[in-house]
Amino acid sequence: MTNTIWFKPFMDNAALLYALVHNAIDGIITIDEVGIIETMNPSACILFDYTPEEVIGQNISMLMPSPDRERHDEYLHRSKVTGNASIIGIGRELYGMRKDGFQFPLKLSVSEVKYAGRKIFAGFIHDLSQQKEDEERLKNYAVHLEELVEQRTESLNETIHALEKAKEKVSLSLEKEIELSKLKNRFLSMASHEFRTPLSTVQLSASLIEKYAEPYENGNIGKHVGKIKNSVSSLTAILNDFLYLEKLEAGKVIVNTTCFDMVKLGEEIAEEMQLLAKQNQKIQYAHFGTHANVALDQNLLKNCVINLITNAIKYSGENTEIEFHSKITDAAFEICVKDNGIGIPLEDQKNLFEAFFRAHNTGSIPGTGLGLNIVARYVGLMNGKIDFKSSINEGTTFTLIFPIA
Repeated sequence: MTNTIWFKPFMDNAALLYALVHNAIDGIITIDEVGIIETMNPSACILFDYTPEEVIGQNISMLMPSPDRERHDEYLHRSKVTGNASIIGIGRELYGMRKDGFQFPLKLSVSEVKYAGRKIFAGFIHDLSQQKEDEERLKNYAVHLEELVEQRTESLNETIHALEKAKEKVSLSLEKEIELSKLKNRFLSMASHEFRTPLSTVQLSASLIEKYAEPYENGNIGKHVGKIKNSVSSLTAILNDFLYLEKLEAGKVIVNTTCFDMVKLGEEIAEEMQLLAKQNQKIQYAHFGTHANVALDQNLLKNCVINLITNAIKYSGENTEIEFHSKITDAAFEICVKDNGIGIPLEDQKNLFEAFFRAHNTGSIPGTGLGLNIVARYVGLMNGKIDFKSSINEGTTFTLIFPIA
């Protein structure tokens, strides 16, 4: 009964051990003390591409490439003599060789087993081919990334260098532009002031000539004196625009807000501008709303309105009407100037408020292209906005809108 109890578990353990070795994923090979192969599991056969009959009884060195093949027997002999097998219990990486001579990386772990009075060495072999391929691929990818980073870094450095050069050029250009702008403003200021004195003299002389020529009753004298006066007035207006622009560029325009009667101011402007109107041009002023007082810079506002009406006179024909009205509501104060002139081409409207810009249909009509730029900037200084509507040969309407706080 005792034999039965111990014999059956022993048989079960042997079967279990055989099953484990036979079905192990890694290769398992056993050799004797002189390196002769005694057993080789199926995974090892597949790994080295041999059948068990081809390797059992052969020296284990047949599965090794040079120079490990030549060193193996010497290593076993030294271990047997000294009794010191340094490889036991320590895994190491080396190369195995298949039947066709192909070499592949593997990890070998060796255990020493004493059985039936002799030593048996069991080698556990794990194929590293896929792992090495992955490591090589990862290494190549890392190298590629390093090269890519190096290229990008070099490209970035070149871009930064180019940007620094461009920045230097822009800075130099900006400095030159600022200097040129200062010179231009100084020239405009000087020229405007210098021209105003001789123009005043010409205007006065023309008036005196007209006065002294009255007894002669010569129509030609009056005609030419009128041309002189008109030319002087036009040139004076141009110089005034340059002066206004110079002050705006230099930041010298300061808004001086006061409370004034818009109806009174509107009537004064309409009366003054009527004197400059063309033959049979009528300037009609009207005010809408129960209130007349507004709080703005009266001088800047007057300059804006005069500029708009001057343009209306200039770009409208004789026998036309120019509407000029003001309106005060609880929310805003508006001024509107409407003419029936040549209109502004659609393609030019986007650039209308740029300095020195003139629509292409103005032809020989005199002007500097500064008036609307000055008006827009004055309106902006007073926290207002300017709007317009225009059609070719159907006239233009400008509207100034100022919010009421």
